[in-house]
Amino acid sequence: MAPTAAAGVQHHPWDKAAEGWSRHSSLVNSWLHDVTVRMLSSASIAEGGRVLDVAAGAGGQTIDIARRVGPGGAVLAVDISARILQLASENAHAAGVSNVTTQLADAQQLGLAGASFDAAVSRLGLMFCPQPVLALREMAAALRPGGRLAAVVFSQPQANPCVAILMTTALRHAGRTAASPFEPGTLFSLGKPGVLAELLELAGFSDIKVEPVTAPMHLPSSRHYLDFIRSSGSPIMEILAPLPVPAQNDAWADMEEQLNRFTSADGWCGPNELLVGSGRLGAADATA
Repeated sequence: MAPTAAAGVQHHPWDKAAEGWSRHSSLVNSWLHDVTVRMLSSASIAEGGRVLDVAAGAGGQTIDIARRVGPGGAVLAVDISARILQLASENAHAAGVSNVTTQLADAQQLGLAGASFDAAVSRLGLMFCPQPVLALREMAAALRPGGRLAAVVFSQPQANPCVAILMTTALRHAGRTAASPFEPGTLFSLGKPGVLAELLELAGFSDIKVEPVTAPMHLPSSRHYLDFIRSSGSPIMEILAPLPVPAQNDAWADMEEQLNRFTSADGWCGPNELLVGSGRLGAADATA
């Protein structure tokens, strides 16, 4: 898995979360197993295909794609964080896949027009784009006519109470006024009903589907969940970063106390609902 540099892309806050995200790959892949299978199927990823993976992170789904397309196929993993791409490369090598390359780029400026990929995917990345329609158009430009796209994003705050607790508590401790939960570039920005489908249509996709998928996270305790977030949850880490360490610790303790409501005799289970949005490039009567 060979990384390719992209000019003009600077150090990114996600670099700080890269180590934790990669270290928790097993947890993430288990948590997102079902929705990832749905995403890959919605994108019609099959043996021999060429696939673009945008906001690839530490490469969990990249490895799944590489195995699905097989040695006759190829995957290009793109992310805005140089460090997380380096870890994705190492993880792919350790997994024994050799049909993956990486490229450092902003999803809104991929620069891959005419690349003619068969499919494009994005798992929990699209919602962080301040202008997601630009990212979708960039992905569309990289697809062949009739190529398919599938993206996974968070649904509404009420369907994701743990994430909502993290965000509202972090903002309160940081002395910041909570903006609309659907503010562009934030965790729930594409969870409002109808938004993802509208953006897919604006980007030139047809046969659009947006389906909710439950994705509970099972762990021994709320503290285990916060251990994951404290090292991997870049949006929460960024909100708390300006605070003195004792104030940060107070915020994390507050979160833990609130998250304990999801503890039972069987351990801790945090509810989540994700959306899988998919479509095909071109008019509805086009042939793939």
